[in-house]
Amino acid sequence: MTEPKNGGTRRDFLKTSGQVAAASALAGVAIPSVHAGEDNTIRVALIGCGGRGAGAAINALTAKGGPLKLVAMADVFKDRLEASHAAISDECSDKIDVPEDRRFVGFDAFKKAMDCLKPGDIAIMATPPAFRWVQFAYAIERGLNVFMEKPLTVDGPSTRRMLALGEKAAEKNLKVGVGLMCRHCDARTELHKRIQDGEIGDIVLLRAYRQTQPVGTALVEPKPEGISELMYQIQRFHGFLWASGGCYSDFLIHNIDECCWMKDAWPVMASGTGARTYRDNFIDQNFDTYSVEYSFDDGAKMMLEGRVITGCKHEFASYVHGTKGSAVISQSGHTPARSRIFKGQKMTKDQVVWAYKQPEANPYQLEWDHLIAAIREDKPYNEVKRGAEASLVTSMGRMAAHTGKVVTFDEMLNCPHEFAPTVDQLVIDGPAPLQVDAKLGHYPWPQPGIVVDREF
Repeated sequence: MTEPKNGGTRRDFLKTSGQVAAASALAGVAIPSVHAGEDNTIRVALIGCGGRGAGAAINALTAKGGPLKLVAMADVFKDRLEASHAAISDECSDKIDVPEDRRFVGFDAFKKAMDCLKPGDIAIMATPPAFRWVQFAYAIERGLNVFMEKPLTVDGPSTRRMLALGEKAAEKNLKVGVGLMCRHCDARTELHKRIQDGEIGDIVLLRAYRQTQPVGTALVEPKPEGISELMYQIQRFHGFLWASGGCYSDFLIHNIDECCWMKDAWPVMASGTGARTYRDNFIDQNFDTYSVEYSFDDGAKMMLEGRVITGCKHEFASYVHGTKGSAVISQSGHTPARSRIFKGQKMTKDQVVWAYKQPEANPYQLEWDHLIAAIREDKPYNEVKRGAEASLVTSMGRMAAHTGKVVTFDEMLNCPHEFAPTVDQLVIDGPAPLQVDAKLGHYPWPQPGIVVDREF
């Protein structure tokens, strides 16, 4: 995925912020000795070694609050694991100790990596979302603190399962962070406070846009020789609903979550449209365009526009409109947010009445600073319920577009259809949860108005 040009790349940020964080991590800070390790080092295992996994690991290792060390890694692809190991070593050479015998490959590799940790250490889960609940359950069993990437779930059954696991983690006083880092953004936090204090009046409309170029891992061509169907679908997980919830779930969740945060509510229903457009031989399960209307209980609306078509206008932003004014929630992708408030509905420079000071701290790093502080200081910290509900609301909009029906929050939560009910039983040489339709000659696609009780 390409980051917005005016926001800089994630790697650019890591190169600068990693140095700053490493230099200032312990400056003037008294750290309680609450971790069980004799040297107070929290050990980390990385489960899922793609680009996002490597980024999360680097954020963890450069977080404020005392020493951390990466000691184990796991993935189903050895080449991806090795590439991630090299990237993390380049950024944090003194904080990684993962010899060959602690680099695990396979569907059970996550267990082997977590078994290298002690209770109170941290497991990072950055695999495709389908595997999230399976790995989270094992981490709870092992007494580990957890950081899980978003989305947490892709359907009703996995959401119900995740909510139950979140309660179990809370009962064991485990700290759990979820990768919806916008909630940790200082600019958005200040904007949220001002909105809740009534500065723009009552919210009547939220607008969100993620309109970019096609996402490479979602563009699925006929499977090449030399790789199994299952491994190919995992490799191209953004193209398959069972693995990721598709591009809608994996990418639009940030806009949805930050908008609902400003409203302090989840929508109660969704309706939407979408379409496949300029396709040659790509056969993934995504639409190229999505237009979804979410409705809140008080009648307020949230309009979401998603598009992945080359040559069109790009926009990655969220806005909120109230009875007294309006605001930019974010306008540069994830960071910097450049949040600001306007005295009316005309969002021009001369109408600005408040803007967050620049530069902004990066929320990718802040979410880790907050998680580590909670672990060190033994403060309650569990983002599972919010993360699962944000994932559910995202799935609700996706299902509304894919079926052409109005879908409510409760219907989505209680929907019996599960994309991959045997995901915890997958093996390297086994069948994939999704198969090519023999009659059509391709994977099943959403068919609004025809398939209305499920998404494929």
